[in-house]
Amino acid sequence: MSWTDERVETLKKLWTEGLSASQIAAELGDVTRNAVIGKVHRLGLSGRAKTTSSSAPRPRRARTPSQPGARSSGGAAPKSVGNAALKMEPQMKPEAAPQAQPQAEPKSDVVVPISKRATILSLTEYTCKWPIGDPGDQEFHFCGNKSKSGLPYCDYHCKVAYQPVSDRRREKKAAQG
Repeated sequence: MSWTDERVETLKKLWTEGLSASQIAAELGDVTRNAVIGKVHRLGLSGRAKTTSSSAPRPRRARTPSQPGARSSGGAAPKSVGNAALKMEPQMKPEAAPQAQPQAEPKSDVVVPISKRATILSLTEYTCKWPIGDPGDQEFHFCGNKSKSGLPYCDYHCKVAYQPVSDRRREKKAAQG
């Protein structure tokens, strides 16, 4: 297929009328959409007639609380004044940060008596299976204290292993902030 002067004029006319590259390709026949786009760029055709649907702003849908980014709190939304990206004027008072209640934090270094230290061969259903040390070292052992019923760890190691998700998120935010 070659671009004759007649086909180029037809392309220019259809382009300025606002037809899409696919529509122009179908109108010209024996030419692909990509060929039309390439020719338009080589000719330097940039101005296009605006269709009425593209010039009108799209109506916005109201967000439901289940959609991401939607406000879930019952409070009033902040009022935006002027360009919302530049200035936000809140109408409500900021809530005070919730005070973290002091909890008995587990000690970082638990000393396991030598008599309680367990090897892989001495572990039972009722002993804590928390590994202590490097498995390659001679001193490697398991906690060996009495485990909680139905769990593999003692009280202390359960607190370390099974942290509520909300506590972990709070601690992560505190470490980042």
